[in-house]
Amino acid sequence: MSGLVGNNLTCYKQDRCLFQNLSIRLQPGELVHLTGPNGAGKSSLIRILVGLSTPDRGNVKCDGMYTTDPAFAKNILFIGHKAGLNGLLSAEENLTYWCAQHGLNVTGKTIHNTLEMMNLVGLEAVPIKYLSAGQQRRVALARLSLKPATYWILDEPFTSLDTDGIAMMEVALANHVSNNGAVIITSHQSLSGRAGPYRTEQLDYQL
Repeated sequence: MSGLVGNNLTCYKQDRCLFQNLSIRLQPGELVHLTGPNGAGKSSLIRILVGLSTPDRGNVKCDGMYTTDPAFAKNILFIGHKAGLNGLLSAEENLTYWCAQHGLNVTGKTIHNTLEMMNLVGLEAVPIKYLSAGQQRRVALARLSLKPATYWILDEPFTSLDTDGIAMMEVALANHVSNNGAVIITSHQSLSGRAGPYRTEQLDYQL
């Protein structure tokens, strides 16, 4: 069965129930906007869905594979709200290392072209720590063009992006979904029409 599916998920943090008996499904061709107030459990849910955290109850499957399957994350690309970059390495070096970690056979030219697409021309060799927060976010999001994956799981990807960066990302989301990709995105910002049709899932505090 295709799709990324969370079944009857329950999550506790510091003795507080963030959510319980929650089920969510993401299928190819869908964009899901996960919303909710700070502390409602959006990031916790995202980490469970990509296999980085274990729910207190329930399970997650991706295209029929449980998180315990070695190939579970093969078709998933996760980008968290932190950029996950080494400040001492350049943009090119960070992406080269990331591609090697994921077993991707990507050339230096491809990485250069990807950074150019992200409007980072001239900054490819600059150590990440000298880039602005928005430029660092663009480097992190460049990974979307480097790993073929159906499921994009993005936690606050618009953080620190300017208006042009957000518009570029929304177009990328729409293009991915139109090519039978699937996206879950958390964001406190509303999505514009550029992102295409989407479904909203709301997380609220558990009292």
